[in-house]
Amino acid sequence: MNDIIKDLYEVILERRANPTEGSYTCYLFDKGLDKILKKVGEECAETIIAAKNGDKSETVLEISDLIFHLLVMMANEGIEVEDVAAELEKRRQKSGNLKKFHQVDKNS
Repeated sequence: MNDIIKDLYEVILERRANPTEGSYTCYLFDKGLDKILKKVGEECAETIIAAKNGDKSETVLEISDLIFHLLVMMANEGIEVEDVAAELEKRRQKSGNLKKFHQVDKNS
């Protein structure tokens, strides 16, 4: 899956560098961060609804939409796939951190 994500990210970067008329990705970059973030939020909500409805095929479609829009946001913000992969790798190496994860900051 990592190769697919990287390949898609590269296509997104290419669209940003060389805009193509009629490209949805170019449209998002042209509209800017607010539009991109709006789409991320919409796709996140749609993913939640599909999962709550127990519709696996619809959930897969919505997860794919969400990942795409997250990649567009990452490209817009200069975040590389490798940056996220490195953070996930750090987290994968941790174990036994459930108690720490669930601590609540009572000052917030």
